Amino acid sequence: MLRLKGHRGDSAPHKVVFIATCGFVFGWIGSTSIDARGPGPLVDKVLSTGETVVGETIAYPSRAVAKLTAAVVTLAPGEETGWHRHGMPVFGYVLEGELTVDYGVKGQRTYKMGEGFAEAINAPHNGRNMSKSRMRVLAVFMGEDGMPTTINLAK
Repeated sequence: MLRLKGHRGDSAPHKVVFIATCGFVFGWIGSTSIDARGPGPLVDKVLSTGETVVGETIAYPSRAVAKLTAAVVTLAPGEETGWHRHGMPVFGYVLEGELTVDYGVKGQRTYKMGEGFAEAINAPHNGRNMSKSRMRVLAVFMGEDGMPTTINLAK
């Protein structure tokens, strides 16, 4: 039974007002849509591609059981990943800051917060945080069981 603070006696009239108010509020909220398209989730496509940022055709390894690995990579100001490659498709999504990636002869690109990209697979590259604040990127590796997500290179 609902009892309002400081109320004595029969709370039925207050219950009716409370229930009517809730019905109005929840009915109004339920009929209000943030997106005029209708009910359901709002989906913002981040990336749809068949090529990496350096023009490689995306092909999935097929020698073993598929394995998807997701990691958040954080670089402090001035820090870098070191030269490496992946050998498998990698999707990157910048969560915070900016990431500048040097692809050697294939050029350099800067990715900003909210941007997604299909990372180079076999092209060596080095990611750097050239800003004064930390950078975080979600990396989703689409490989196979037992395959390393990153192959470090000396350059």
